[in-house]
Amino acid sequence: MPDTSTGSTLACECVDGERTLPAMRASQSDTAMVGMMRLVLATSMLMSVILDKTPDAAADWQRAVCAGYVAHAAALCLLAQFNRPLVQHRVVHWFDVAWFALIVGITGGAQSFFFLAFLFAILTSSFRWGFEEGGRITIASTVLFALPTLLLGAEPDYPSILMRSAFLLVLGYMSAYWGETKLELRRQLALLRDVSQLSNPRFGVDQTLDTVLARTRAFFQGSSCMLVVNDRNDGACSLRTVKEAQGGRPCAQQLDAPAGAPLLAPVDGMLVYSTSWLRARLGMPGSAFIQDAHTGKWTASDDAAVQHLADLLDARDYMCVPVAMRRGAGRLYVTGGGRHFGKADVSFLAHIAAQAFPVIENIELVDHMATEAAMQERKKIALDLHDTAIQPYVGLRLGLNALRRKATPDNPLIEDIDRLARMAAERVDDLRRYAGGVSGPAACEQSALSAALHRHAAQIKRFYGIDIAIQVDGDLKISDRLAAQALQLVSEGLSNICKHTAAQRGRISLRCLDGWLRIGIENDGAGREAKPFVPRSITERAAVLGGNASVTQGPDGAAAVQVDIPI
Repeated sequence: MPDTSTGSTLACECVDGERTLPAMRASQSDTAMVGMMRLVLATSMLMSVILDKTPDAAADWQRAVCAGYVAHAAALCLLAQFNRPLVQHRVVHWFDVAWFALIVGITGGAQSFFFLAFLFAILTSSFRWGFEEGGRITIASTVLFALPTLLLGAEPDYPSILMRSAFLLVLGYMSAYWGETKLELRRQLALLRDVSQLSNPRFGVDQTLDTVLARTRAFFQGSSCMLVVNDRNDGACSLRTVKEAQGGRPCAQQLDAPAGAPLLAPVDGMLVYSTSWLRARLGMPGSAFIQDAHTGKWTASDDAAVQHLADLLDARDYMCVPVAMRRGAGRLYVTGGGRHFGKADVSFLAHIAAQAFPVIENIELVDHMATEAAMQERKKIALDLHDTAIQPYVGLRLGLNALRRKATPDNPLIEDIDRLARMAAERVDDLRRYAGGVSGPAACEQSALSAALHRHAAQIKRFYGIDIAIQVDGDLKISDRLAAQALQLVSEGLSNICKHTAAQRGRISLRCLDGWLRIGIENDGAGREAKPFVPRSITERAAVLGGNASVTQGPDGAAAVQVDIPI
């Protein structure tokens, strides 16, 4: 079997169980092409039988069987044009093998030149499903070609059977090998593309790192993936780990220098360590191969430090590559989850490290620069608020107080003036609090986000009489920048409820699910049907963040806006 990164036989560009849109389109195009070629092959076989003038008692049966295969191929071709899922199933290739075995059997057995049709089933299954399925189809084709002739033939032509069987086996193995290689390259490109898309400053450095580690672990089907980095400034070691046993949840911790030293300095270059089943049974250590960082040559190693590292990781199989980072040296590890790693695996792991981590460091730099720029902008906004927004409210409050002093005790407007003065004073306090928050460091963790939402809901209750329920499900693992964007989205939704509906109750829900931040903004109905609407501002904000917004309206005027943002 080929030395591939995972040994998986997925036929689409898939990472962590998700099929990408380009892969789906490519798969549909391939299926349509294969359907057309199957029909061409079936028609050619039927025409060959019809044009064959050699006397044969089974000629009618031959034409009937070939005509049946033409009908079968035409049906599959038609289904492929409409993208029906049946034509992409593995069983289609087995039906081809069965038809070819029947056609070969009634057209001369080992002497039939239709035995080449088996290669169609072998090629399509190999390039669609990979090595394992291609190998099974190859073996089945060879057996169905040779066995009936050997068992039922009066005088089997052993040289022809041997050579044609060997021909099927050799070409079948090569096709399965190349098919697996093609699928593996597609999966590798899909992972690299996915890693590049994940490298987005909006997600934050920590979340991007955790996601890259999780995708890498899933790609190699490992039990864990971890990154250890030694900070050259203070000598401290940081360790980030994603383990399958923990449900893929990331874990970050700090290590002192002695604890991190074994993980940082096993070798200079790439290392792959693997323990075969026999070695494990005999209690023997695994075999290790190290690539020299300067010459690029692979050499076997029996270094005790390598075996000690396997014991430390509690892994029969593992691989690691160096990671070059500005703040210090690091290494990226993947431990085996019941499968063995090879040189191709560790080489591709090095490609992932070379592509992902420099970009992640750039994200950290961009994030720092953006934070500094945002701090300066917040200070400017705070000054503008003080000069342009707060002062008019202060003047309004002073004017209302002066008007209150002029009013006689029996004036019927005193109560309204007092209420307006209190509202002006509260608005001044809110603006000053907001200006103070704007001028200070950005802090919008889950607790701060929840507190801001509850504070906003209380203000709406006081000013508009609308009850707003706030529900935050679970732990919102989002960056402070995304949390601030979520707060703006919710504020816009609450403003729409106050301005455009007659609702008395509303509900805000936030949760993280399947890699998405899901925000729900709902209001009850006022007993009458509302006009269809699209919240343009919310939709535009969601689109900028790479997400989407949808609206569901009820017959009584109730509405629910669902915003989904990838995290």
